[in-house]
Amino acid sequence: MSERKPAVVVGSINIDLVARTGRIPAAGETVSGSKFEVHHGGKGANQAVAIARLGYPVRMIGRVGDDAFGQQLRAGLTSAGVDIAAIATSEGASGVAVIVVSEAAENMIVVTPGANGLVTPQDLDDNIEIIRSAGIVLAQFEIPMETVVHLAGICNRECIPLVLDPAPAVELPAGLLRQVTWLTPNETEAAFYTKHRLDASDASDPVVIAERLLGEGAKGVVLKLGARGAFVTAGTGEGEFVTPFAVDAVDTTAAGDCFNGAFAVALMRGYSLGESARFAAAAAAISVTRAGAQPSLPSLAEVERLLGKFDPGPLV
Repeated sequence: MSERKPAVVVGSINIDLVARTGRIPAAGETVSGSKFEVHHGGKGANQAVAIARLGYPVRMIGRVGDDAFGQQLRAGLTSAGVDIAAIATSEGASGVAVIVVSEAAENMIVVTPGANGLVTPQDLDDNIEIIRSAGIVLAQFEIPMETVVHLAGICNRECIPLVLDPAPAVELPAGLLRQVTWLTPNETEAAFYTKHRLDASDASDPVVIAERLLGEGAKGVVLKLGARGAFVTAGTGEGEFVTPFAVDAVDTTAAGDCFNGAFAVALMRGYSLGESARFAAAAAAISVTRAGAQPSLPSLAEVERLLGKFDPGPLV
């Protein structure tokens, strides 16, 4: 790697209020919880911290509120090694996510945007030099869509790879995917974005799903398949399946964010597409063995150890 251009994450910064219970409640049902925890989260912040924990320089653009949570979130990002110079403070509440986690490691999440809903295209223009300094940019949909669209236009104009995590799943503006280098949906999101576009027989086929998303304009697709691993393609061949790592899952919160951050790090370290996806799958596998969002994110040494355990061959 000849130059360590930083990764830049544009996205949400939340406080996570986590309740643990035997199972996810049905609509209208009350269940007893076994534990309550408060963690730092937000898809954007999770991805930034994942990158920092893996030893790669990362800067973040976003907003927190002027409440006590905002101060905690800033301190947490700084202690994790994230450059927060481009994080602004808005009047009012910071973003909050209420998360229910079951004994089976399933989760249900409700996100209230707070300050994340105030991240505007102007925030990007005010920090244009930070974006231009990036070797790769990551974004999600927990900030306003108009801001994501503006960011995609900047990245396209400046020839900076954009990794877009299309979550939470929402209808996409026309032309957005044509400005995305890597689209990284999980199975639920992939189903949403290909609904009414696939026959029932193809709806669970990663190859067919990826081809459809490529046809919508994305240059590359990474399908995060949970316990089935991942499928990655740049549209120049049939793509590659990544075998999942066998671990005992405790909490899947932030596993997808961990995957995206690790995938970006591996690409910036010069790994091939398949190697990058395998590196990301290893990082995500470690994250699900621990509770919480950012507390679960692994170090580079941990990921390399897991890769060595399951595949002693060199990554590069």
